[in-house]
Amino acid sequence: MGLGFFFYWNLTLILFYPLYNFIFAFALSPYRNRPKSMLKRLVLLFFILVCSVSFGQIGGRYTYQFLNLTSSPRQAALGGNIITIYDEDVNQAMSNPAVLNEDMDNHLAMNYGSYYGEASYGTASYAYTYDRHVQTFYAGVNYVNYGSFDGYDENGQATSNFTGSEGALLLGYAYNVPFTDLHIGANVKLISSTLESYNSIGGAIDLGFLYVIEKNDVNLALVIRNIGTQFTTYSGIYEKLPFEITAGVSQELEHVPIRWHLSLENLQQWNLSFSNPVRGGTNIDGSTSNEKVSFVNNALRHVVFGVELFPKKAFNLRLGYNFRRGEELRVEDQRNFSGVSLGFGLKMNRLKFNYSYSRYTLAANTSLFGLTLNFQ
Repeated sequence: MGLGFFFYWNLTLILFYPLYNFIFAFALSPYRNRPKSMLKRLVLLFFILVCSVSFGQIGGRYTYQFLNLTSSPRQAALGGNIITIYDEDVNQAMSNPAVLNEDMDNHLAMNYGSYYGEASYGTASYAYTYDRHVQTFYAGVNYVNYGSFDGYDENGQATSNFTGSEGALLLGYAYNVPFTDLHIGANVKLISSTLESYNSIGGAIDLGFLYVIEKNDVNLALVIRNIGTQFTTYSGIYEKLPFEITAGVSQELEHVPIRWHLSLENLQQWNLSFSNPVRGGTNIDGSTSNEKVSFVNNALRHVVFGVELFPKKAFNLRLGYNFRRGEELRVEDQRNFSGVSLGFGLKMNRLKFNYSYSRYTLAANTSLFGLTLNFQ
C-alpha cells in the first residue's frame, strides 16, 4: 500500500483520537466504576475497526451512487458533505443523523434540482421530537429521476424508450447522552432502484456522532455512511454500497458573524486520485507519460471547506469549495472555477427559502432550490 497509506493511517488515527477521548471522558462517565482499561480498549478497538474498512478504489465500482448526491441547497452551497451544522435546519439530518435536535421539531423541508441532461433529483425531510430532553425522530426521502432514453438492441435497431429512477426512504433517531454534550444518531435506509427493466432493493444504515463545545462554539462530528447490502440484485450479482467515513469540525467566530465548516471525506480510502490521460506529459522521445498526483494534491482531495456569513440571521450567504471536484474537473490552462459553490438562505416568519449554485464544468452546473416550513 506504500508510504501514502502509512501517512493516511496515522492521519486518520490523529483525527479520531480527540473524539475517542471525548467518548471515553463523557459518554462513558456513568460507567467509570468499571475497569478503565477495558472501556478504553473497547472504544479504541471500535475506531481501529472503522479505520480498517474498505481501502479499495471508489469511482464507479459501487451501486446506488445517488446516495452521494448533495441533500440540500445549504449543503451544496458549502461544498457538500458538511456534517457539523447543528441548528433548526432539518435537512442536515440526512447528512448526519446525530444533529437531530428539538429545534427541528415539526419542520418540513423540500428540495429540488435539475442535474445533467434530463436528470432531476430532490429530497424531503421531517422531524418530530418525542421527548424534549433527549430524543428526536426523523423521516426523509431521497430520489433521482434519470429521464427518458432511446432504446436499441445489439444490432443497433431502435426499440422502445426506457426510463431510470432511484429512491431511498430514511427513518432516523438521535439521542443526547445524559449530562454530556455528545449526540449519537442513526438513519435506516430502504433503497429502491429501477434502471430500464432491471430492479434492485437494498438497505443501509448511517451512524453519526456529534460533540458540541459550547464554550468555544465548536462542533466536532463523525459520520459512517451506507453500511448495508442489496436485498435483491439487478442480475444476480451483488454489488457494494458507497460506504464512506467523514469527519468534520466547524466554529462560529466570536466577534465576526461567520461560521466556517471543514470536512474530511472518504477517510476509508487514502488514494482518491486517478491518472488523467489529458494531463499526461510528453517525454523527450515523443512518448507520453501518465499524470503524477502528489501527496499534498491527493490529501487535499479529501477536503471540503465552506463558510456562512450571518449564520443566525434571517438572511445569510454561503460559499464553499470542494477540492476534489475542483481538481478532477479543472481544465488545463483555463480558470473555470470548478469546485466552487455559493448560495443564500432567506427566512420569512415560518418559511425559509434556500438556493445554491455549484460549478462543475464550463458546460454543466447545478442549481438547487429548497423550502422549509415550520408547523409549530
